[in-house]
Amino acid sequence: MNGVGPVEPGEGTRVWDPAGQPPPPGHRQAYDRLSAFCARHRRAVPAAAAAVVLLAGGGYLFATRAQEPPAAPYPSQAIDIRYLGREGPPAHAPGGSFTFAVRVTALSGPTITVAGISQPYAGLSLTSVPKPPFRTRTGFGHKIVVTMNVTECANTPRNAGLPFLDVTLRNTRAIEDHSYILGERYAHDFSDALQVACSNDPPSLAKRWNAAEIPAVRSAGSHYADRTNRP
Repeated sequence: MNGVGPVEPGEGTRVWDPAGQPPPPGHRQAYDRLSAFCARHRRAVPAAAAAVVLLAGGGYLFATRAQEPPAAPYPSQAIDIRYLGREGPPAHAPGGSFTFAVRVTALSGPTITVAGISQPYAGLSLTSVPKPPFRTRTGFGHKIVVTMNVTECANTPRNAGLPFLDVTLRNTRAIEDHSYILGERYAHDFSDALQVACSNDPPSLAKRWNAAEIPAVRSAGSHYADRTNRP
């Protein structure tokens, strides 16, 4: 009988229905490896995304955190005191007085208050204009006129080679007492003034000295810290 019918499969071939039959073993292994790889990456992607979010949030918080202001310097580290020279004594000054000027300059930081000016010798008294306490302006030199009065020559220094002023300073960080050496010029002026003031005092004759006996002193502005307290 002649006719057209379905094509018969050839010898050695077989029909594979992808919807109903499993793939060959080699294809199955490749499929399993791909599925496992995708599954691992599906779990890793959320974790990586969470890590990125945490890092971004932490960086933002770090960048926007409240910045603590830097600590203010100690007042003695931010101030300069210089000797300017002798001045005429004020009209009301008693005999035996001598007057000189210093310049106080706050170099940086918050406002510094000069809370006190004194000297260490029992035979002298000290006053200043302006009278402490007074504030300094940063970068602006303040002229301070200091008058010393000799009250007892026997208690003035025999050798004033290292005379100094005691200055109390205060700012927002601390209160400090410092002894400031004002330099060789101040030492000579101080010694000469004491010699003149005590020249007519017989008990002081043994205490007179020559300027040549004054040893070399440190440069102006040297100081020693005696006490530091918090305000």
